[in-house]
Amino acid sequence: MGANAQTSVPTFTAGEILTAANMNISARTGIPVFADTTARDAAFGGTGEKTLAEGQFAYLESTNATQYYDGAAWQAVGASGLTLISTTTIGTTVSSVTVSNAFSATYDTYKITISGGAASTSNALKLTLGATATGYAYQLNGGAYSNTPATVGASAQSSWAFTGSGNTTSLSFNVNLLNPFLTEQTFMQGANVGSTEAYAIEGFLNDTTSYTAFTITPSTGTITGGTIRVYGYANS
Repeated sequence: MGANAQTSVPTFTAGEILTAANMNISARTGIPVFADTTARDAAFGGTGEKTLAEGQFAYLESTNATQYYDGAAWQAVGASGLTLISTTTIGTTVSSVTVSNAFSATYDTYKITISGGAASTSNALKLTLGATATGYAYQLNGGAYSNTPATVGASAQSSWAFTGSGNTTSLSFNVNLLNPFLTEQTFMQGANVGSTEAYAIEGFLNDTTSYTAFTITPSTGTITGGTIRVYGYANS
């Protein structure tokens, strides 16, 4: 954590003796600074802490973002329609990558991308939400660059099986998710663009679970390097 980062937002009572540490909390910055959303949420409402209320500001070191609380959820200050939420670096020769704390009440719709990286062999990249391994349905429309059209569809699957692709020189992943955090069905839309073929993909997950995390898994082999980025679309 940086020098200004906090772990609580205290509230003081009449007659309380304030220490230098108490005063430094407010003197260092006019807006509380937190390491990430987990530290931010833990800092309000505990014993001796301020109750979270409309108009509260916060700065997150994890995404370099300033937020305000609108009485129901945290919103980005001065944000455009698309806000970077998190970045995750893919390790070396991994068989799956899980991104935690990706979804919250702040946004209804999200974009997930991968840039850079490579796969040990040509493969498809599968997407699952939380620990759910059933109920995924999808439809692909596209085909090879040789103009051979193809349509692939399936339901009641263990994942969205073709949300991205990889080869020995690159990874490709660009997916939008609607409602992953809400207790509603989650809908998926994306583009699977590989070195030999390209597909538009759409689908849904047939449950109403609220999700905060997702996992990307290659259909075969491993993936190495690259960056997974999660963005939130502004609700208004």
